[in-house]
Amino acid sequence: APSVDLGSNLTRSFELVKKVWTEAILHALIPAILTIPLVIIIYIPLMPFYLQSFRRSSYYYYDDYYYNEPFLEYSPIFIILYFLFIFVLSFLAQTLSVGIAAHFYRALRKADLDSDEDIGGYFHFLKGKHLVRIFVLSLAVFGIALIATLLCFLPILYAMVPLQLVVVMYAFNEDMSIQDIIKACFKLGTKYWLILFVLILVSGVIGNLGIIICVIGVIVTAYFVHLPMYYFYKDTIGFEDSDPPGDSILELPEG
Repeated sequence: APSVDLGSNLTRSFELVKKVWTEAILHALIPAILTIPLVIIIYIPLMPFYLQSFRRSSYYYYDDYYYNEPFLEYSPIFIILYFLFIFVLSFLAQTLSVGIAAHFYRALRKADLDSDEDIGGYFHFLKGKHLVRIFVLSLAVFGIALIATLLCFLPILYAMVPLQLVVVMYAFNEDMSIQDIIKACFKLGTKYWLILFVLILVSGVIGNLGIIICVIGVIVTAYFVHLPMYYFYKDTIGFEDSDPPGDSILELPEG
C-alpha cells in the first residue's frame, strides 16, 4: 500500500483551502440554515413548560395565582414519543449534513484537479436514490458507534477513525453497497489508523479555530476537516483521472 505523508497532506490541505474557502462557507451555511426549523420544531412541544417556568420565576408575575398554579407535568408516554421524535429529526439533520459534505468532496476534487467535472447542485446527494442510501448509511454509522460505545471506551476510540472515512468513500463510490462502503472504510482505516487519528485530531483543532477567534468564524473553518480526508483518500485509493497513488490496498468497484 502507498505510504501517507502527514506533512504533505496538511500542506496541500492549506493550499487547497485557499481555492475552496467560498465553497466551504456555503457548504457549512446550508445545513446550518436548514436545521434551524428542525430545532424550532423540537422546542415547540416544550414551550408550555418554559412559559410556566418563566411566569413562576419572574417578579412581574410573582403573585398567588401563578405561584400556586399546578406545575406542568408531561406523561411518560409523551416523554417517550418526544425522544423518538427528537431521534428522527436528528437523523434527518445528520442525513442533510452527510449529503452536503459528500457534495463538498466532489467540489474539492474539481478544484484540486482543475477539471470541468459536473458535480451537480448542493443537494445532489439528497435526491432520489442518494437520499435513501445516505439515510441508511447514517443509521449504519450510528449503529456501529452505539455498539462500540456499549463495549466501553477502547472500541469507540478505534471505530471513530474508520467511520470518518464513510462520507468521502460514498462521495467517490456512490454505486457501492452500504456494506461494502463500511468494509472498505474499516479496512483502510485499520491500515492507517494512527495517521488518520492524527489527521482527525489536527484538522479538528483547526476546524474549531473559528470558535476561538470569533464564534461565527467557525462557519469559515468548520469544513477544513474534510480536506485532509480528501487528500488521504486521493493518496491511498486515488481517482481514475489523476496520477495513481500506487498499489492500493483496496479493490473498489467502478462507480
